[in-house]
Amino acid sequence: MKTQYRCLRHQQFYTDKYLLEPLRHRDIQKIKEWRNAQMDILRQNAPLTDAGQEVYFNDVVIPTFKAQKPEQVLLSYLYDGQCIGYGGLVRVDWDRKQAEVSFLVAPERAADEETYRQDFSNFLKLIKNVAFNDMHLKRLYTETYDIRPLHISVLESQSFALEERLKDHIVKDGKTLDSLIHGCTPHG
Repeated sequence: MKTQYRCLRHQQFYTDKYLLEPLRHRDIQKIKEWRNAQMDILRQNAPLTDAGQEVYFNDVVIPTFKAQKPEQVLLSYLYDGQCIGYGGLVRVDWDRKQAEVSFLVAPERAADEETYRQDFSNFLKLIKNVAFNDMHLKRLYTETYDIRPLHISVLESQSFALEERLKDHIVKDGKTLDSLIHGCTPHG
């Protein structure tokens, strides 16, 4: 049985060979591995476990499918029919009509600059369609550590403007990093 988000008019969003659809249970253990391998770029302080991932999917994700105004919309990200990552809209504020964009791809795809550029660019096009056309949000934003120049350049190429630099905002591997906040509107 396919999962569907009640808050979305459409359940699939695609461009070329890329597809976003509601988070699939069969992808959650891969996502756990990808998150654990890339903790240095995530707001994650400890490795995820198989059991914890199941609990999160069942207790947190599944209830969002039925909600009219969920706090998050998580989507499996496929290329040519294969799951390559996931992402979505988190911290959805329905009153202010805004949400934070979340995105992660498999480490081997993230390691190749051109593949990452294509994957992330297409994801941003698709997630803007989800947010602005399907959910009728008015603003998207991201938080990125300043150690990710490729990620930042793709954001900016897709109309996300730098709004704020949070100095010494996070400590990762003993290093203090700045966080960059980028924002985008339907007309930006």
